[in-house]
Amino acid sequence: MAQSMFERYGGFSVVSRIVSSFYDRVLDSDNLAPYFEGTDMRRQIDHQSKFISSLMGGPASYSNDQLERSHERLNITDKDFNEVVAVLSETFEDAGISASDVSTIVRDINSRRSIIVTK
Repeated sequence: MAQSMFERYGGFSVVSRIVSSFYDRVLDSDNLAPYFEGTDMRRQIDHQSKFISSLMGGPASYSNDQLERSHERLNITDKDFNEVVAVLSETFEDAGISASDVSTIVRDINSRRSIIVTK
């Protein structure tokens, strides 16, 4: 049986390091940082690491309902969603994730655009 992306790249600890690097970049963005004012970033990184792990075939799972509830009051725009996806793609590529696997992850995230973008 073929290994999942999650297993191939080293599991949760690797995903968590990538997600932590992603948030360092997000918090440097004038457009994106305001979404995270007052946010417990350790908790945010943990949640996002579990979500990304699930997209990579790891053990965690998130329903679209959970994603919708967690984003519904944030008034996320298409522009900011696109920036998040670009930053995430760049972070994954810089971490050595193959272009093909990055494309798969981004495609999965883009399929949820309508439940994340609320403005």
